[in-house]
Amino acid sequence: MAEVVEGQKAPAFDMATDGGGRVSLAGLKGKPVVLYFYPKADTPACTTEGQDFSALADDFAAAGAVVIAVSRDPVRKLDRFKAKYDLKIVLASDEPGDVTDRWSVWVQKKLYGREYMGVERSTFLIDGAGIVRRVWRKVSVKGHAAEVLATVQSL
Repeated sequence: MAEVVEGQKAPAFDMATDGGGRVSLAGLKGKPVVLYFYPKADTPACTTEGQDFSALADDFAAAGAVVIAVSRDPVRKLDRFKAKYDLKIVLASDEPGDVTDRWSVWVQKKLYGREYMGVERSTFLIDGAGIVRRVWRKVSVKGHAAEVLATVQSL
């Protein structure tokens, strides 16, 4: 898949969410969308990231933005993750993997010399017209949610 870059039309998505819902880019037309991808629910960095975005959920909402966190975890795991940490954001399941592929975040990774395929921690800011306005790749969790919020507020 070609890499998703700033200024291009956002690739479409339609995914199952926690609580038995669905979320799609088409359904969010007119609103800024923060779409962030994380490797695995209920792991240390992913939990911190979810908590950081949840702590700012009211500020994102005040800016008119919707925050969607995407992993390849099944919905039932996302339901447990959301309840365990009282997360205030939408958790979307890309269990089939087509969204992570389309957004070019399913990449080769290396850990302790072992290579494997996994989700690259990445965030995309999509404007109300469906254009990718900002891309953050290989995200470092500390301070990230606040940086994204400041960018949303500057739109």
